[in-house]
Amino acid sequence: MNRIKKGDRVVVIAGKDKGKQGDVVSIHGDRVVVANINMVKRHTKPNPQAGQPGGVIEREGSIHVSNVMLFNPASGKGERIGIKKLEDGRKLRVFRSSGEAVDA
Repeated sequence: MNRIKKGDRVVVIAGKDKGKQGDVVSIHGDRVVVANINMVKRHTKPNPQAGQPGGVIEREGSIHVSNVMLFNPASGKGERIGIKKLEDGRKLRVFRSSGEAVDA
């Protein structure tokens, strides 16, 4: 079970965007793409068949999952995540500080 999932609100804890918050757009292995975080410029050629103009396009780059923490709205900051196994065999993500469930 992944500690970070698509749609989670996360806080960046390292790098040039340290302290910023955003929602996870996608996950690729051990890297995550967060909305409006780690913006990179990509120089692209025009592709008339796809209707794509050329030029410099700004988009989100990926961040390693170790550089983000899940945002806890109760405490107002990023916190570590633990996995708790329920008696019926299901797994549940919980905040390690308080033990409360992430997905309610």
